[in-house]
Amino acid sequence: MSNVLVISTSLRARSNSDRLAERLIEGAKDAGHEVEYISLKGKEIRFCIGCLACQKTQKCVQKDDAVEITEKVKNADTLVFTTPIYYYEMSGQMKTLLDRLNPLYPSDYRFRKVYMLSVATEDEDYVPEKAVSGLQGWVDCFEKAEFAGSLFCGGISDPGEAAGKDVELDEAYQFGKSLE
Repeated sequence: MSNVLVISTSLRARSNSDRLAERLIEGAKDAGHEVEYISLKGKEIRFCIGCLACQKTQKCVQKDDAVEITEKVKNADTLVFTTPIYYYEMSGQMKTLLDRLNPLYPSDYRFRKVYMLSVATEDEDYVPEKAVSGLQGWVDCFEKAEFAGSLFCGGISDPGEAAGKDVELDEAYQFGKSLE
């Protein structure tokens, strides 16, 4: 089974994506995976400054929480990013983290499968498309990895609302159970 790293990018208290991630993690554990969970809440992650020193050193010149997260991403077999959808896109903090994972590009990273779980107030099928495309663009830069799937849970808005959404909670559980 895989070593799965779930990264929740919502900064909201009582986040719906966090609640759905909990169910995803239960499903992944029930399928036999080892799972580690990281929330970006309270983490300091600065913007990438584009110096590209990391392409030679495989280390970022900035010293913040992204350094430790990058090491965890490098050593995971499977990655799951959870994000609220803001303006039809992934959260800004998720994009900032993806940029800061640049030291992994020339490294011997382990991850092979990358997934996304997203949540939004709107529930039309097209709502997560740009967020999925953004993550796909990041994955495309890593030859040994593939974007392996996504789950979108729409129609969820208020803080903590996901806790009462049995269908979506079950979908998240099943999605976690299906991770490779």
